[in-house]
Amino acid sequence: QVQLVESGGGLVQAGGSLRLSCAASGRTFNMYYMGWFRQGPGKEREFVAAIRWSGGNTYYADSAKGRFTISRDNAKNTVFLQMNSLKPEDTAVYYCAVRQYGSGRSYYSPDDYNYWGQGTQVTVSS
Repeated sequence: QVQLVESGGGLVQAGGSLRLSCAASGRTFNMYYMGWFRQGPGKEREFVAAIRWSGGNTYYADSAKGRFTISRDNAKNTVFLQMNSLKPEDTAVYYCAVRQYGSGRSYYSPDDYNYWGQGTQVTVSS
């Protein structure tokens, strides 16, 4: 089991920044990817960014490229999402997730992730 705890959400004006954190505990030795997803009102959960835990390769949705940065602190088993130039359409509940080795095929499909955090609300006002 892997437990994930997100923090850092909040209310921000358009153009502002937020930094989300997600701390993992438990069976963290088997983490392959850590990802950030979001779910806006009435929408499906969508991929935002992912990082390969070993090696640090990063991947972004088109909507996040150039504005968001995913990073990690291996020693603390924590992943971050720095979000700049926020837009009202970024308003959503943001979730971090873990895909373990030996499961799933992609870094972008929610169905391929094994463990999820409880989510943190990000609201961007216009």
